[in-house]
Formats: sequence, structure tokens, C-alpha cells
Amino acid sequence: MKVVKSLGLLLLSGTFALTTNAQKIKVTEGSLDALSGVKEYNIEFTYENMGVGKFKTEAEYVDKKKAEYNKKEAGKGDKWAESWVNDRGSRFEPKFIEKFEEYSGAKTKGNAKYTLIFNTSFTEPGFNIGITQKNASIDGEVTIVETANKSKVIAKMTIAKVPGRTGTGYDFDTGERISESYEKAGKEIGKKLK
Repeated sequence: MKVVKSLGLLLLSGTFALTTNAQKIKVTEGSLDALSGVKEYNIEFTYENMGVGKFKTEAEYVDKKKAEYNKKEAGKGDKWAESWVNDRGSRFEPKFIEKFEEYSGAKTKGNAKYTLIFNTSFTEPGFNIGITQKNASIDGEVTIVETANKSKVIAKMTIAKVPGRTGTGYDFDTGERISESYEKAGKEIGKKLK
């Protein structure tokens, strides 16, 4: 009985360690003190200098995947490349905003005094081929500026290794896995700013 209890506690503490180390938010410049009580933000998303998987640049990754898919079926790679970009506005960013609003208690519509700029600096698309899988993840840089004077930086933060996976394991679609990373990032950044 003691062995079972000890094993259970060990597994629980290991799971807790994995989830707490999965994403870390670090304030790298400025302070969040001025943002205490802020109830409205503008949010912008950028993807500047983003690496993808083992590729240093997004362009290298997209070119390779596009060529692979087009080789298998004419036009499939072009369609995939279009989805790769369109998923940002239709899937990733809305999920981030939804969880950010929920966990920060702030709204993201209107002409807010502050603008939060989320730049995705790295994306691991992961994979799921049924018998094996690798979770997606993203790294990001958050810059909070005054909306009227965007050169006035209030604070900068980084968030790393934000995991993306579905609870059911049926995340065969790259966009589905990555959108889960954005949802988690929105949640964690929202909690940090609250």
C-alpha cells in the first residue's frame, strides 16, 4: 500500500513539474506595476524573425513543406501554405484573445491606452501520426506600449515552450495543435497581467 501511495505521489509531482516548467513568463524590461487595474488592451500579433522546427526561418520551412505536398499532389502544397498563414487570423489569434480576456479580466476591443504586441519568435508544429506524436509549442515576446506613442515601452516579457496538444489525442491537424499553444499563451499572459 505504501509503495502504491509513494508511486502515486511521485507521478503527481512529476506531472506538476512538467506543467509548471512547460511555459515560463519572464519580465525582461520595464515593470508591470503601471498596468495594475488596467481593464482594456489593444492586441497586435507579429511573426517577425520566426524560426519553425529545425528551420532557422519560417520561409525555409514553408518552402520545404509546400514542395513536399505539391510533389505528392499538384496544388496541395499551395493550399497548405495558404492555410499556414490564414490560421493565424482565423484560429491562433482568436484563441489567444479569448483566453487572455478570460484570465486577465480585461477587454481587447476599443481604443485602449495600452497595446500588447505578441510576437511569435518560434513555432514547433509537432506531429501526430497515430502511433507516435510530438506536441506543438511556441515561444513569444510580449511588448506592452502606450497606444498613442508606441515607442514608449511599459514592459517586455518572454514566454517559452508553450505546449499545444488536445486532450483527446486526435490533433492530427498542425493548425489544431498550434492553436492550443496560443490558447495556453493567452491564458498565462492574462494571468500574469491580472
